[in-house]
Amino acid sequence: MSREIKYDFDVIVVGGGASGMMAAGFAASSGKKVLLLEKNRELAQKVKMTGGGRCNITNAEYDNHVLLKNYGGAEQFLYSPFSQFGVKDTFTFFEKLGLPLVVQARKRAFPHTEKAIDVIKALEKFMHDGGVNIKNNSTVLKVLKESGKITGIKVGSKIYTARSYILSTGGISRTADGFSGDGFNWLRDLGHKVKAPTPTIVPLAVKDSWIKSMPGVSLSFMKITFYLDGVKKFSKTGKVLFTHFGLSGPLILNSSTQVAELLRAGIVTAKIDAYPDTNEAELEKRIIKTFDENKNKLFKNVLDDIVPHGTVDAIISLLKNIDPNTKIHSVTKENRKQIVILLKALPVSITGLMGFDRAVIADGGVELEEVDMKTMRSKLYENLYITGDLLHINRPSGGFSLQLCWTTGYIAGKNA
Repeated sequence: MSREIKYDFDVIVVGGGASGMMAAGFAASSGKKVLLLEKNRELAQKVKMTGGGRCNITNAEYDNHVLLKNYGGAEQFLYSPFSQFGVKDTFTFFEKLGLPLVVQARKRAFPHTEKAIDVIKALEKFMHDGGVNIKNNSTVLKVLKESGKITGIKVGSKIYTARSYILSTGGISRTADGFSGDGFNWLRDLGHKVKAPTPTIVPLAVKDSWIKSMPGVSLSFMKITFYLDGVKKFSKTGKVLFTHFGLSGPLILNSSTQVAELLRAGIVTAKIDAYPDTNEAELEKRIIKTFDENKNKLFKNVLDDIVPHGTVDAIISLLKNIDPNTKIHSVTKENRKQIVILLKALPVSITGLMGFDRAVIADGGVELEEVDMKTMRSKLYENLYITGDLLHINRPSGGFSLQLCWTTGYIAGKNA
């Protein structure tokens, strides 16, 4: 069967996200003739969204034994790749590209400019300097194979060929933004065992109207405790983002995998402690002091001084026994105690997890037993390499996903 056009490269990378750009750049820096195929109009669209647009590049944990505990069952497979390109290498790499990193709370590392677009520009320059041939708007229709080797990539009526191929298309998360997980289907067609993905780092859907009434409100230091059928299961402290559908933010996202397990077992509820570093007695003293200073004001006008900013209307809706137009001097001791109890245990009824459309990270992908993790080469095809989110690896938010991309992209690029 004749081919209309034949393009010969040393390496073809499919997918222009974090691991794909890394792989293409390092393959080119090794002297290879490289083609990068990206189906979207722009490269690295998912990178642009990470860290709220600031790009959480990595997590500044330099001890691999500590770092790799965050990758669950994949830990044992990751010592070899992370010994080749780890967190320190990420810092050095971006610094050499003129983009030093800064470390913030929870060891999260960001570009010093705190702009994801600067990360993308640095990687684009890295590829440009190596002579990578980039083709955007190139939707791959099929990965061709023959006799244990990949023989070509079909894009429209064209078939691009190379000695080695790197699949870096990413997983199934943020489907609302056009990320479809095509790579999973190609890998299944090639005979790889691909675990079906599930949203793992994902917001929670709730039925509470008080939460949905304040979309966009973000509170930086909250404690949330989760219950299964009324029995306490676990607590976490951190930042919570309230949305029109429920709860998000780092604290929620990093609890979602455990919540998913609870939801399979029964009814899940939660309580949010708005003042986790203050006990009930101290909180009541603080409220009494504020009330004493504002005795003739209306309750609704003083509430902003004792509840988290942006939550006044929601709190009023939950304090059903207190008229918001009551003068402070008429608020009873029982009312005060009701306020304290509420602020230490705001009620949440969780109905489920949001889907792939809102997932920041989804698991699933090729089982690691089918990949030589020292090189990222497929054990089924001698000239196929697999990177990033196409590998079945669980991890929390906080820079761990992008570090996985930098590591696996580097190794695939160097070995392809």
